[in-house]
Amino acid sequence: MLPAQAGQAVLKTYVQAWKHCWDGRAEAPNFKVRLRTVMSVDIPQDRDLQIKRVHRRWGMVNIPKVGRVRFRWTKDLPVGKLADRENRITGARLVKDGLGWHIAFRVQTLESKPEPHAGPEIGIDAGVNLPLALSDGNHQDHGRPARLSDGTADRDKWLNPEEKTKLLRREQRAAHRKSFRKPKERISNRLNRTYDQIKQLRAKATRRAVDWQHKTTTSIARQYGTVVVE
Repeated sequence: MLPAQAGQAVLKTYVQAWKHCWDGRAEAPNFKVRLRTVMSVDIPQDRDLQIKRVHRRWGMVNIPKVGRVRFRWTKDLPVGKLADRENRITGARLVKDGLGWHIAFRVQTLESKPEPHAGPEIGIDAGVNLPLALSDGNHQDHGRPARLSDGTADRDKWLNPEEKTKLLRREQRAAHRKSFRKPKERISNRLNRTYDQIKQLRAKATRRAVDWQHKTTTSIARQYGTVVVE
């Protein structure tokens, strides 16, 4: 059962999408296929969350219609005595990927105006074989092959050899089980489980790629004062 506030948030998003379409800023919204869409639930009101930190690494949050749920505490949140009118949590969103459900909090905070960076200027060229080529020679490489031996792009380059072998076997297993499926026949539970296992490996590779991107761009921003990207 979906909370009333979450249902209202879906309708507001739908109306906003049509406004963007009528203003010429986006295309008309279309229907989303359940199996190819990221599942998410919005919690627009912070009063329903009741966040509490129970450990250095863990916290508890109240989810409407679900109850108390434990989550990994990875960022400092303005809760308890740290929360005030300018610094507070305004809502949250639950998102599901191949590795499970995750919660992201919306935070309203006042940030001080950053001081001018006295670092040097740098130019960056984003490539294929070398991800980030810097003009001063301090290139940034994640040490993973950009292409396979046959010249095709390796989208699973963030997986280690053992994980790549697992992915290949599960893709072969999914193709084998799919071959017995008749047209318009419901997907079997075994095939769905195989698809979920494939999604888990793909989500793990995506996380590693995003982690490298965030750490690399943060390091560049701290080291250089002006960054020009080709």
